[in-house]
Amino acid sequence: MANVGDCRAVLSRHGRAIEMSKDHRPNCVNERTRVESLGGFIDDGYLNGQLGITRAIGDWHLEGMKGTSEREGPLSAEPELKLMTLTKEDEFLIIASDGIWDVFSSQNAVDFARRRLQEHNDEKLCCKEIVQEAIKRESTDNLTVVMVCFNSDPPTPVVVERTRVRRSISAEGLQNLRSLLKE
Repeated sequence: MANVGDCRAVLSRHGRAIEMSKDHRPNCVNERTRVESLGGFIDDGYLNGQLGITRAIGDWHLEGMKGTSEREGPLSAEPELKLMTLTKEDEFLIIASDGIWDVFSSQNAVDFARRRLQEHNDEKLCCKEIVQEAIKRESTDNLTVVMVCFNSDPPTPVVVERTRVRRSISAEGLQNLRSLLKE
């Protein structure tokens, strides 16, 4: 997975969300350090006071973002890379713009997508439903979703094992309860 900017990729591994990319936001400590080491600055959460991301393929037209021939600028087009071997438990990958992630946590998006795929097993419709839900949740940014399914069958339900927990009450608690019940 290669990522630049304010999109995120999340893998569903048998219903568990695994983030395959990091958001390149100015408030991220590593990105802030990188930006400042290159002569840039973060002002009110924005790169050089102008841009809400620290890595992008575009946005080179903004003043002070590009580097010179001698020095790299604070806005980078260099992607972060993450390698992972897929397993038979890997169901799908959601790649979405920040407008989706502003209103969905990674796990919430996986849960939402799994339910929809279990209902109709149509990834194109599922993407549309994620966008519609983001609108309902009042996302104010761009909304783009791509889904890659690794199996033609819908995700299998996750079986949650419930263990029985025995609880007991202390002698003092029992006495207090008895007193209250008598009143």
